[in-house]
Amino acid sequence: MNIKKTLSRETVSLNLQGEDKNSIIEELVDMMVSAGKITNRKAAIKAILDREKKMSTGMQNGIAIPHGKTDTVESLAVAIGLKKEGLDFKSLDGKPSIIFIMTISPVNRTGPHIQFLAEISRQLNEPETRKRVLDASSPDQIIEILSG
Repeated sequence: MNIKKTLSRETVSLNLQGEDKNSIIEELVDMMVSAGKITNRKAAIKAILDREKKMSTGMQNGIAIPHGKTDTVESLAVAIGLKKEGLDFKSLDGKPSIIFIMTISPVNRTGPHIQFLAEISRQLNEPETRKRVLDASSPDQIIEILSG
């Protein structure tokens, strides 16, 4: 999985503004809409929120991976955002989420979605990688860190 191909500086934010789970989800979706990665904002938000109702995508180590599937996208769309002060995302470890990685993928194509989640999870499992992402001073730096 080539992470560099899935990310662009328009879909990476160093300073998410949302104050709750829903506003973070909307902010990440809006980044993808602005970047032309998705065209149906409403369907994307619904897909993500429907998935969150089943089980929170707040993982551990300050990471949340909200994701969903919709037939309104043709290929995997990804956005990454940081909220350095943390936000309650109902994480598995009960701690605030700081790094948010959102994916939206087509309903009938699971391969790229699974490959991306496996690769990004493997990388962010490393404390040093998480620290480097949080210390990054530009979207390009985050893309480089996660592409390496």
